[in-house]
Amino acid sequence: MTRIAAFLLGAALTAAPALAQIGNPAGMAPDTRLDEPGKPAPHQTNTQDRLFAQLAAAGGLAEVQLGEMARDKAEAEGVRDFAAMMVEDHGAANARLAELAETVRIPLPQELAPDQQALRERLEAAEGTAFDLAYVRAQVVEHQKTAQLLAWEVGQGQDGEIQRFAAEQLPVVLGHLEQAQRLNAELSGAGGPAR
Repeated sequence: MTRIAAFLLGAALTAAPALAQIGNPAGMAPDTRLDEPGKPAPHQTNTQDRLFAQLAAAGGLAEVQLGEMARDKAEAEGVRDFAAMMVEDHGAANARLAELAETVRIPLPQELAPDQQALRERLEAAEGTAFDLAYVRAQVVEHQKTAQLLAWEVGQGQDGEIQRFAAEQLPVVLGHLEQAQRLNAELSGAGGPAR
């Protein structure tokens, strides 16, 4: 490798974090308005942010509805407390996302997606410890998916405000995931009793 190539490679690697940006212009939809060539105008719908907002809103809606059910139906106190936290935290996040989506005219779902409705029906049929375990295991899976979705928006989104929302929510969701994993271990007998 020549000195120049080595220098350019080193410069590129050290500059990479500085090049990360909020408001990524990659992946613009054909109808994206531009402030100047290659730079999307602020506060408009686009492919990445629209998909993120719709998926995040659907997940948040399910978190609140399933959390309300679990808060009333769970046997273990730890599961009831976790469910109450889901209702509060995801309810607040849903409200903030709805404000952001309204600003950029992204329609959000108002009903559960088919897979979420099927999960709701399975949970409605379960009772006692079986309910607690099914709810907590679903929470582990859903929070893993949500964490991936949030990380994707942070890296691929175009709207800076929606990217900031995702960045703010990611540590919250990771905390929820950790608590759900702990509850799952306790309920499965691997980590002691769920209080």
